Amino acid sequence: MAAASETGTHGGAASGTDRNRRPSGRRGRQFPGEYVRSHRQDRRGHLHRRGSAFGATGAGDRASRLFGGGGEVQSALSLLSAQQKYGVAEGTEVWESFRQRNDPEAALTLHDGQRFPYAGKPAQARAVALPDKGSVTAEQLVHDRTGAAQQNRAGAKDPVEAPEKLKPAQGMYDEGVLPGADFATRRGMSNALLVSGRHTASGNPVAVFGPQTGYFAPQLLMLQELQGPGISARGASFAGVGMYVQLGRGQDYAWSATSAGQDITDTYAVDLCEPGGGAPTRNSTHYLFRGACTPMEKLEKRNAWKPTVADSTAAGSYRMQVWRTRLGTVTHRATVGGRPVAYTLLRSTYRHEADSIIGFQLFNDPTFVKDAKSFQKAAESIDYAFNWFYADANTAAYYNSGLNPQRAPGVDPALPIRADRSTEWPGFDPADNTASYTPPAQHPQSTDQDYYVSWNNKQAADYSSAGFGNGSVHRGNLLDDRVERLVRRGGVTRASLTQAMAEAAVTDLRGEDVLPELLKVLRTKPVTDPELGRSVQQLEAWRSEGAQRRENAKGSRTYTHPDAVRLMDAWWPLLVEGTFKPGLGDDLYQALTANLGIDESPSSTHGPTGGHAGSAFQYGWWSYVDKDLRTVLGQPVRGALAKPYCGNGDLNTCRDTLLATLRTAAAKPAAEVYPGDDTCAAGDQWCADTVQHRALGGLTQPKMNWQNRPTYQMVMEFPKHR
Repeated sequence: MAAASETGTHGGAASGTDRNRRPSGRRGRQFPGEYVRSHRQDRRGHLHRRGSAFGATGAGDRASRLFGGGGEVQSALSLLSAQQKYGVAEGTEVWESFRQRNDPEAALTLHDGQRFPYAGKPAQARAVALPDKGSVTAEQLVHDRTGAAQQNRAGAKDPVEAPEKLKPAQGMYDEGVLPGADFATRRGMSNALLVSGRHTASGNPVAVFGPQTGYFAPQLLMLQELQGPGISARGASFAGVGMYVQLGRGQDYAWSATSAGQDITDTYAVDLCEPGGGAPTRNSTHYLFRGACTPMEKLEKRNAWKPTVADSTAAGSYRMQVWRTRLGTVTHRATVGGRPVAYTLLRSTYRHEADSIIGFQLFNDPTFVKDAKSFQKAAESIDYAFNWFYADANTAAYYNSGLNPQRAPGVDPALPIRADRSTEWPGFDPADNTASYTPPAQHPQSTDQDYYVSWNNKQAADYSSAGFGNGSVHRGNLLDDRVERLVRRGGVTRASLTQAMAEAAVTDLRGEDVLPELLKVLRTKPVTDPELGRSVQQLEAWRSEGAQRRENAKGSRTYTHPDAVRLMDAWWPLLVEGTFKPGLGDDLYQALTANLGIDESPSSTHGPTGGHAGSAFQYGWWSYVDKDLRTVLGQPVRGALAKPYCGNGDLNTCRDTLLATLRTAAAKPAAEVYPGDDTCAAGDQWCADTVQHRALGGLTQPKMNWQNRPTYQMVMEFPKHR
């Protein structure tokens, strides 16, 4: 990384514990060599202050902001597009069918009929603040760019001469410390599989679970064991926040988590004003709050750097600026009914990022966690939106944590809300960002269900999804289907449950859960074209053997069905566009794809995780295609889309569309399907899928076969309990 300096008038939204830190001498501790090479530490051993980006609570802050709503402005834009195309009533119905707040076919972690209503659609919504058409602009974050920070100089280099012994470190941070990482994008992490002792060979619960946090060198996680008065735990924690084990085991119990993402963030439209009573504009920096024209608070931080051995990025600087209101930070500006407004993002955990440490402390305390009930009690103290799983020798259990705000009657949390005292969270106090929250009993929870699975899927019936994408096909199905079969057979073991996870890790979700419907449509008539017939046969053979992306022999770097995998990778974006775009129209199709990307295959570079990340198949149009094709085939569909799209509902026309797009896909050479990058040659299918450890230091790791699974996993089965 380039040597950096920072100044701030407020510390801003990134303020944390580091502002009171003193430089640390080297005596008694060792820093990685790259700290010196990147000017993080000088030759006298003084550690350069980098602000809260490296602080304990800062790391927790970024983790909390990844989960739990906040996409309401983009949702409003797609709703407006739907209403413009179909009219208000029909357009709203179409939009709701794509939104899938509570899809009846969604994979559920709690599948025994439990219902936990939260953040649902009100019967009669009020104070919805949809923007005027074409009025929305995103708030600018970066200002006053100089040097390499200027857009026309992005990527400019000014290499520093390095002695021979430092040549291996030269330029290792040229693409950034976390190349390709995007911490602002919503993404899911981690999976969990637990089976009750009623269905295991031993009679004790079995758990296979762990955090899915990507692949880095060194990893973001560190393994640790903590022993002392009131603490006895071993497991993983994020580097920098290792005060307690966050995911691991105690003396006779184990726990892990998956990101939950329930809606703990709302978007408000605050009316802009001028303090002297003049006419406001969209650029105004005052807003109405409880009847008073109130100034926004400006948060600023300046970053500057110069080239180093490790990062040859040319010198530059920029200033980050955020406007903060009593109802959150400004993200967009627009007009609503002709009046200038600022859209603000209000998150329940904002300025309370460190509060959750109490829950982690309790997880580590063997005098507190004695059974499933006490574990769930500890999880109540965690404000972040997570699904927590627990296993001991007697019980498997689950609890969904999160600082879930109560909402005013009639408010729709899926869309921007007109700011008013009556629409604020009940009990909201802007001084410390607190409010009234849903009680623990209203959070999804369970003990000793026959089995639990989670891969960031929906928690329970009526627990509304915060975003798009929780429908009939979700990567959680890859776990649920396999574990359900194991439980039906009985005698589940650690090995069989681990095998179920490992098989799901190399399975193409599209091939397992959507391809059967695609093939049914294609096979409604004989496929007479020889080339198309060959393509269909390749896809059928791949599906019959599990639709996996697995090497045909260890180290071969060739998949068992490489042509079928290439066909699916090339066909999917074509068939989605060919199916939906004619009916939706360009504007609505584009707006909906902004809400939910169409694909997240392993080699895809446009999904939330980017390429070479391992994690795949969470966000995509799998459910839309599945429901639409079943509708066209005349099959029963619960929660169907409001309209049929493939062939406008005509089976023969739909088949023609699929065949035409398949023909185009089959004609694409591998070099076009897998265009190559800095580490992979064009056309190298295996390499395009590989997991690559993003280097954070001087050491690197070789590429790994693609696998969609946690970075760190535990296989747990306790024979006895206290």
